[in-house]
Amino acid sequence: MDFYINPSLNLGYNLGNSIKDNQNSDSPYYQQNIAPYVPNKITYGMTVVGGYNFLPNFALGTGLKYSFIDSNFHLLYWVIQPKFIFAPGDEPFFIDVNYAKQINNSVVSNAEMWGLKLGKQISYSKRLSQEGGIVLENHKFDQSSAFFIGLSYGITIFSNKNYTGYGED
Repeated sequence: MDFYINPSLNLGYNLGNSIKDNQNSDSPYYQQNIAPYVPNKITYGMTVVGGYNFLPNFALGTGLKYSFIDSNFHLLYWVIQPKFIFAPGDEPFFIDVNYAKQINNSVVSNAEMWGLKLGKQISYSKRLSQEGGIVLENHKFDQSSAFFIGLSYGITIFSNKNYTGYGED
């Protein structure tokens, strides 16, 4: 237990219908580029979360998330992440619940993101674990939203040397 830091990369696919593709190109809203639309089909990003493992089965973290969704959708979020850990030890299964609020200016402002990551951590050494998982994210923009499903890969660095079963020095 104790403190941890978790950088991770993700890649996702938009399951929502693209309103952008269905818009009337003769519409004045389309011409002014203010019509609501759902971004590209593919997204990628990076999240860095630092937190504290309060109990063997629960941790709470916060950090930053960058998401590239479309050519003008470079979104930087502040993330709050409760983590639920099942079967703690060398290969725990975990569920991350994410809530994020946009902190930069982009084509959209005031975006929010709710996410869920289901994954597994595998201990690599006393303080280092790698993790992989499936990510579900719902990004809510001013006049539209996008729902992504994807994959995530990251590492977790623990401050407590004896977190894993690898033991003491």
